Amino acid sequence: MEASAADPARPVAVAVLTFRRPEPLGALLPELVRQAREQAGPVRVVVVDNDPDASAREPVAALGLEEVTYVHEPRPGIAAARNAALDAASDCATLVFIDDDETPDEGWLTAMLAAHERFGGAAVVGPVLRTHDVTPAPWVLEARVFERRRMPTGTRREAAGSGNLLLDLDHVRRHGLRFDDALGLAGGSDHLFTKQVRRTGGEIFWCDEAVVRERVPAARLTGGWTLRRGFRSGGTAVRVDLMMADGPAARLAVRARALVGGLARLVVGAVRAGVGVLTRNARWHGLGAWTAARGAGMVGGAFGHRYVEYRR
Repeated sequence: MEASAADPARPVAVAVLTFRRPEPLGALLPELVRQAREQAGPVRVVVVDNDPDASAREPVAALGLEEVTYVHEPRPGIAAARNAALDAASDCATLVFIDDDETPDEGWLTAMLAAHERFGGAAVVGPVLRTHDVTPAPWVLEARVFERRRMPTGTRREAAGSGNLLLDLDHVRRHGLRFDDALGLAGGSDHLFTKQVRRTGGEIFWCDEAVVRERVPAARLTGGWTLRRGFRSGGTAVRVDLMMADGPAARLAVRARALVGGLARLVVGAVRAGVGVLTRNARWHGLGAWTAARGAGMVGGAFGHRYVEYRR
């Protein structure tokens, strides 16, 4: 296990990536600064504005928070914004990512830093709990697209999202890790990045006490969005595996597994969803629809199809 941990004498950066969400950003930043001021060492908050029009510049400046640094990254895509955060934290030992539509629980930053100090490693990831603007259809809830498994603190992970993620920047710099722009608008650059962290010998640890809460708008609580997310999820997983594969033979094996596994999920999921609809069983409907959509995405990924979820 890699045993490094943050040096309390070196700064910590908390990065917020934002794209045209001035109201939640305005509520989040004061809370991040409050938690930053609770730490023994220096902590600064970095806002990376991914809007080409720099729409967050004036609202951030109007808050007058001296711990907040504004960075404009006009290149579209979350990978570009994540890399801008890495660059802005060039003098820091640790970088913690949080999204602009999330709210940290009390003690969130302290828990993240304490877990890194306790376990070392290259990354710490915490739970993202979802709160819904509206109550979706029962089968959409049963698809469980917004549920994430909780586990004991200290559990090792093989990959992670960036919505609640701490990175040991010494490990990142030592191995020249960057977020891949090829996935900037399709999604999945965080999963590829954290898989590369593992490949380079870095450990990723779970911290169950470091909770953030994400508001899910009504537009994402529909059946159509759920199926599109399942399709993207399956396709992106295959694409990440292809990017991680070493050589033509390994990539062929990834495509074969994705094709066989995807077809199986597509058929089984479709049957289960159909039975759920006929019997009015929301659980079978939701899990079956999600499984089928993810399987379809895997099949598409096996043939090189790329679904761009964050197209602008």
